[in-house]
Amino acid sequence: MLFGFFRQKKHNRLIVERQYAALTATARTPGFYEQLAVPDTVMGRFEMLSLVLILYFRRTRQSPRSGQEIAQEIVDAFFEDVDHSIRELGVGDQGVPKRMKKLAGMFYGRLESYAAALDKDDRDLLASALRRNIYPETGEDAPDMAGLAEWMMDIERKLRVLDEGVVETGTVRLDPPGGLL
Repeated sequence: MLFGFFRQKKHNRLIVERQYAALTATARTPGFYEQLAVPDTVMGRFEMLSLVLILYFRRTRQSPRSGQEIAQEIVDAFFEDVDHSIRELGVGDQGVPKRMKKLAGMFYGRLESYAAALDKDDRDLLASALRRNIYPETGEDAPDMAGLAEWMMDIERKLRVLDEGVVETGTVRLDPPGGLL
């Protein structure tokens, strides 16, 4: 029995690694930065990965236990990556917890605001939340986020009908908008 537990953990780790790699690959799609006005900066990439993960987590909340466990491990991997990135940017050990707390708050705040718009199927509300979060300092001068909002809503619809086996095997794919590669 004990050996089966370790085999299961190893199996889950492979699924999590595969799924996390697919999600980060989507977030790194150049077209989001070149054509949909997401800034190609450290924070722009954080924003893009956050919204990809939010879409994925919204799908896995309806999953049975295994899908939710994979999602939790992906959250853990995401925050480990964020921690690593902060350290690579030269933030010392003393400053990392403070930055992590701030970034976690940002992530969960985005989860709430995007979820509210997605639950209402309100593209304009979602585009407004994206503008506010991706361009917090530019206000009304921020680029239009309608294209990104439309992509998110399209992916949300596709994820709703996705077979559970795809979630459980870590093979969920979030295709970038047509023509963005």
